[in-house]
Amino acid sequence: MSEFLDDIGPSRRPRKDLPQLIGEAAEPMPEIDDPLFGRLFDRFFDGARVVLLGEASHGTAEFYRARASLTRWAIEERGFRIVALEADWPDARVLDAHVRYRHKPPHAADAFTRFPTWMWRNHEFDGFLQWLRDHNRFHTGAHRAGIYGLDLYNLSASMRTVIDYLDREDPEAARIARERYGCLEPWAHAPAAYGRQAISAGYTRCERAVTAMLREMLERQLEAGTKDAEELQDAAQSARLVRDAEAYYRAMYYGGSESWNLRDRHMFETLEALLESHGPDARAVVWAHNSHIGDARATEMGVVRDELNIGQLCRERWGESARLIGFGTHMGEVACADDWDGPIQIKTVQPSLPGSCERAAHDCGRDRFLLDLREGENEAVRNALWEPRLQRFIGVIYRPQSERSSHYVDCRLPGQYDAYVWFDETTAVTPLPTRMSPAGAADETWPTGL
Repeated sequence: MSEFLDDIGPSRRPRKDLPQLIGEAAEPMPEIDDPLFGRLFDRFFDGARVVLLGEASHGTAEFYRARASLTRWAIEERGFRIVALEADWPDARVLDAHVRYRHKPPHAADAFTRFPTWMWRNHEFDGFLQWLRDHNRFHTGAHRAGIYGLDLYNLSASMRTVIDYLDREDPEAARIARERYGCLEPWAHAPAAYGRQAISAGYTRCERAVTAMLREMLERQLEAGTKDAEELQDAAQSARLVRDAEAYYRAMYYGGSESWNLRDRHMFETLEALLESHGPDARAVVWAHNSHIGDARATEMGVVRDELNIGQLCRERWGESARLIGFGTHMGEVACADDWDGPIQIKTVQPSLPGSCERAAHDCGRDRFLLDLREGENEAVRNALWEPRLQRFIGVIYRPQSERSSHYVDCRLPGQYDAYVWFDETTAVTPLPTRMSPAGAADETWPTGL
């Protein structure tokens, strides 16, 4: 913590208490579905290349609904065409086919049927998908907005995408791809098991093989130019995912920050590639957890654990054209699990801890508000929040019995975000079904009409 505390000078120490300062700077928000909700945030979309929208948990309805409302504004009023998710690329491509009236990718399985299914297969996100499909009906080609995944977990589907593309375009190259990916195939559906084996030197051949495959796919992309651009981009990105996933699962067993950093660099590079492929005027909205979109350099994660994230990399790449918006809550309910691969539960979110950012926001007495944290705005509250305070991060796992150690880290809110969105009490997302019906028939394909 000493690194945080060293540069807190007397000029930064507040003369009023923090909840009072927050209350004075807080801007009341309209209802989420009111068009005025998006208009309130227009200052952050105006002139931005990327706008990153966070969430304090992976299972809170208000965060999904607010991001959907803001993304609708970005698409309709500011011409954004890329919606990039903290989600796996192959799964998101299935949704993209739905919203842009394209053919479903060959051999593609239903989207987001693996843990944590509720993170994207929920009623709130489904409503946004249906809106986006309806919006795209009145546009064509490049004027349609698409859905893209930034994450790297779906190893099996990514290898399948590369091979399917090469089967159509170059059967001999497809044969080579099968040989190269052969060393990963036994672990394609359980890649964490590969990580346990890969710490031995005998598995460096997988690293060489997947890197060679990526290099050749990128060379194909350069040579092809705009010919079959979308299909080739899909295949090239899938090859990148396989390469990075192989490194990620190896890094998991070395400990430290390497695996986290590999994952966030992969997500950032995927975002960068998307923007480049859509042209110099392309603009993207990103949906990801606060831990990924808030600048890591203003957190214990970055200062103490040497972890970087997408928000930091976006600021380093695009400067003030990258806007980072975090979300927070005091209490309520959340969809989550006890352990990885565990069943979904709806749990009570404990009241935020005394001394945390969340408790200060709660104590200001306002149920919902926007706090503009950009330099030159609300300097009194910016100075007060510059002192590190606990901030809560709930992912897909929530363990209220170990709340402090499991979910809180020290952060400087004005360094993390350009804005902070507050909902004092929140509700859980409504999950959509993913299992077989009692009669043995599959549930209705999601999204509806695919």
